[in-house]
Amino acid sequence: MKLVSFLDGQRLGYGAVKGDGIVDLSALLSAEAPKILDCIATSLGKAATAVARLSPDIALADVRLLPPVPVPGKIICIGVNYADHASEMGRTAPPFPTVFTRFADTLVGPGSDLILPKNSTQFDYEGELAVIIGRPARHVRAADAMAHVAGYACFQDASVRDFQRHTSQFAPGKNFPGTGGFGPWMVTADEVRDPHDLRLVTRVNGVERQNGSTADMIFRIPALIAYLSSFTTLNPGDVIATGTPAGVAAGRNPPPWLREGDKVEVEIEQIGLLVHHVSAEG
Repeated sequence: MKLVSFLDGQRLGYGAVKGDGIVDLSALLSAEAPKILDCIATSLGKAATAVARLSPDIALADVRLLPPVPVPGKIICIGVNYADHASEMGRTAPPFPTVFTRFADTLVGPGSDLILPKNSTQFDYEGELAVIIGRPARHVRAADAMAHVAGYACFQDASVRDFQRHTSQFAPGKNFPGTGGFGPWMVTADEVRDPHDLRLVTRVNGVERQNGSTADMIFRIPALIAYLSSFTTLNPGDVIATGTPAGVAAGRNPPPWLREGDKVEVEIEQIGLLVHHVSAEG
């Protein structure tokens, strides 16, 4: 399934994309799974059975898509997790994952604008594969980790590089409002043959800037879940942004920073296409 969260007028709902429409699971499963977090945690099987037999209730064009999980409990991001990106940034492969966090209020859904901060001149793109957790995970072994994955989505971990470089801590450069693109949907794990064999491409104004494979991750998804669950509990709906391949603006000379009006796309095979434009902060 491709699960989306949406606004239909003032109503927040969720459902499954089917053709050009949405099967409204928030109405169908209102008693047991009123929110998408409930569906991810308890009702994916029932939802899939329903979607197979039902026609869409709502046209995709008639709603506003939100981040697939609008308010994740945790957004955990992994830095320098592709060997080629580590090289372009002058870093060596770290012995442990480089972990930082995003706040939920930085997220924007498909079609919404990324916001160019007024106090920065170094706004960068980073196309990433996001992992959405489906079962609580604490002290999980790598061998068991994939059973805790509900699905995957495209992620735009747009970075404010000058603020990111103020100290060794990444948080300021990763938490400006409107800099975390997420969507257009969550593809459930059963639809993805191998999350470590996916082509990831980022384009700016139609020009390819990143073209990598998730096969090049330094720390693969099982290792990330095992490490993260060793110090925190991962809960249904939590998001892990797994890092970006080479080709970011900061790794180029001169750096092609994002500007107002730019169109930024992240496309991951088997997952989808996430599109944003860049607008200036008011």
